[in-house]
Parts: sequence; C-alpha cells; structure tokens
Amino acid sequence: MTLDLAIRGGTIATASDVFRAEVGIRDGRIVEIAESVGEARESVDAAGRLVLPGGIDSHVHISQPSGAGIRMADDFESGTRSALMGGNTTVLPFCLQGKGQSLREALQGYHALAQGQCYTDHSFHLIVSDATPSVLGQELPALVADGYTSFKVFMTYEDLRLNDAEILQTMDTARRTGALVMVHCENEDAIRYLVGQHEARGDVAPRAHATTRPVAVEREATHRAVSLAEVVDVPVVIVHVSNGAALGEIRAARARGRRVVAETCPQYLVLTAADLEGMDWEGAKFVCSPPPRDAAEQVACWTGLENGDFDLFSSDHCPFRYDDVEGKLNPRGRTSFRHVPNGIPGVETRLPILFSEGVMKGRIDLSRFVALTATNHARIYGLATKGSIAVGMDADIAIWNPEARRTIRHADLHDGADYSPYEGLEVMGWPEDVILGGRVMVRGGALVGEKGAGTYRPRALSSLARVT
Repeated sequence: MTLDLAIRGGTIATASDVFRAEVGIRDGRIVEIAESVGEARESVDAAGRLVLPGGIDSHVHISQPSGAGIRMADDFESGTRSALMGGNTTVLPFCLQGKGQSLREALQGYHALAQGQCYTDHSFHLIVSDATPSVLGQELPALVADGYTSFKVFMTYEDLRLNDAEILQTMDTARRTGALVMVHCENEDAIRYLVGQHEARGDVAPRAHATTRPVAVEREATHRAVSLAEVVDVPVVIVHVSNGAALGEIRAARARGRRVVAETCPQYLVLTAADLEGMDWEGAKFVCSPPPRDAAEQVACWTGLENGDFDLFSSDHCPFRYDDVEGKLNPRGRTSFRHVPNGIPGVETRLPILFSEGVMKGRIDLSRFVALTATNHARIYGLATKGSIAVGMDADIAIWNPEARRTIRHADLHDGADYSPYEGLEVMGWPEDVILGGRVMVRGGALVGEKGAGTYRPRALSSLARVT
C-alpha cells in the first residue's frame, strides 16, 4: 500500500538511539522505518536535519481561572498554536476544581473550551482543591477509570492548598486507583510569615516575590511531600524543582526505595532572581512559583539534568499579559508583589532552550533530550502511543534544523501573551517542520495546519502505577 507520508534523508533520534533512516506513515501512525521506505503520496526532505518525536509538554496552564479581575493570556487556540510552533504535538493542561465544584463539572467546562480549538493533541490533569469524601471516594475513582489518570495537589496558595491530612487522603485514592499524584511543593505558612515581614517594612516590589519564597520553603515542602507519599506507599511527581536542596530530598527518598519523579523547567536554567529586580515593575514579568534562584542553583539543576536525577523537562507555561487590565500590572498587582499573577509564558521556547543550552553546548546528548522532552512524559503519564519514533506509534514528529540560529523575540512567537521572559536569548536549533498524526502542521517554520486538528486523548495508568 502507498504511504501517506514519507520522511526522507534525516537522522532519527529516540531516547535510546540515533540513526539514519526514513520514516513511512499511514493512517496517522508510523508503519515503516527503513533505509528506504516505499512510495508515498507526500514526502518531506529531512536531509541534514534531525527527526525527533514531537514534544510532550506535560505541565501547562491554559484558560485556567486565576482570580477576580485576572485572565490568562492563552486560550486553547493560542496556547496549542504556540506549543506546535515550538515543536510540541501534545500538551497536558490542568483542569482546576473550584471550591465546592464537582470535578465532572470542571472537566465539562474545560472540554468545552478546548473543543475544536486545538492545534495539538491534549489531555487533562486534575487539580484537587476541595478533597471532600464524595470527590475522593466517588468522583476521582470514576474519572481515573475514564482516562484522567493524574491529579495535582498544592501545598501553597491559600485558595488551593490542601493540608497534610487531605494530601494523605488524596494519595490514598491514588493508591487504590493507580493514579499519579503531582505536588507543588512550597510551605504556605512560611511564605505568609515572610510576606508579613516584607510588608511591615514596605518591601513590596516584585523582587520580594523571590525573597518570600526562598529555597528553604521548597526544600521543606519537598521533604514533606515525599514523606507523605512514603506513608501511603504511592509514587509521586515533584513538579518544577528549582534548586539543589529540593533535588537532594528527592535523591534521598529514592535511596530509600521510593518512586519519585522529578521535573524542572527552563526558568531554572536561564533566569535568576535578579531578573525580578527590573525597574518600574518590570520584574513582574518574571514572577512565578517557585521563583528563579541564583547561578549556583542553575548549576545544580543542570547537574540534575546531566546525571539523570530529573525525569521531565516541562515549561510550566502559565501566561499573563504585562498590562494594567487583567494581567501582571492589574490595579492590585501594581501595589504589591503579592497580587502579581504567578506564572510566565514558555511553551514555545521550552524545546529550543534545552536543545540549544543542553545538546548544542554538550551538557546532554540528543537521546537524553528526547527522553526529557517526550519519551518520559509519555511513559509516566500513560500516553502509550506517543513519545517515540517506532513502528505502531502515533506519527507525531518534529524535524529540527540544528544549525538554525535565532534570537528569541516575542514578536516572533505565537502565544497570547505580550512578552517573553526569554527575550533576547540566542539559541541554536529550531523545529522547522512539525507533523501531528501524519499531517504536516508546520512546514519550513510556517503554520499550514488547521485549528481543530488536535484531539483529546484519554490516558492509561502511569508506568509507575501499582494498584493496591
């Protein structure tokens, strides 16, 4: 049978190997990998370029409620368009449960927002903010069975955080169902204490966001999260790790035989707390939690990527506009760092930053790049047909020009924000063609695919799951 699409002349990379071959695609799946594949209706010339699995960004926030008078900059159209243009073919946004809201109701709203709007495939993590007996005993088990196999809990943000008893109860539901728990680790009570001290002396500029969320509050919460998971005997994902001390808690837990997944993000590799010191509230552009640290912690995070301590590299894309209406400079945000919306855009620049700073500078090899950005995400979050280039897998592929030199400028990006925290960063390597389910969506750096090509994908249990 004639192939729908053939990718010819490129160098393929997987999480375990790098080799020259052609790829044959039919009906949205990879059906042939060989020195020379057969006839095809359409061909892509990948000579001199790298053929990699489409990126999976398993930590993004899109159209998420963010408080009165605040609006996220990205809806599903702009967020997934930006993801696609950065070489991603699947994103996993969070569905936030409001207080008193059923998870089913929250999911219905998110599905409605995403329906027909996506340029990439997508699936949802659940955010559990109201751990009632009915949510934990009825709703979550049913939703896990329906393919929503991961959920997130917060140890910070007053309107989101769960106490230790609630976290234990939520983890127990994960143990019984095989779901995977993700934890945002920061000690809210310690943060509130430090915020009070800063406010008492009038230190309310954006730079105070970093000094009220020091390494110690993340380290303590990470220790507590892995300890609670040990009590219940469940695997746990520690998201957006920003420093060596928190990573040390993860190493110690693994040494005790615990199953702990560690994730980090671009902001902890190329930004520092000094970026929050910009004049005239410019530092608000870099407010995210945990905050960027210092150069020594950048080195600690790079070391974790190089030696295998980190399993996942995600963007934590959480975009707000730098404006005085519904964004970073909203009227309350102009009065104190406390009211500046937490989060920065980055889904489109995640892969180029790691490729340039990691692969092209010799810190990690190409297979490690593939594992950190695609393969491990698929394995950990139950996307069995994604994350690798192999016969039978979804034909989700990004073709990279490793010699492309670009300076990151928001004017060239495709999200709904109005700035990039990585403005001016020079990178080497960029995805020039992106294929989703066998369809060419980006060709030569130009968007050619249609909105709605991406679909919702239910997920299997994690490879870490062990139902007891």
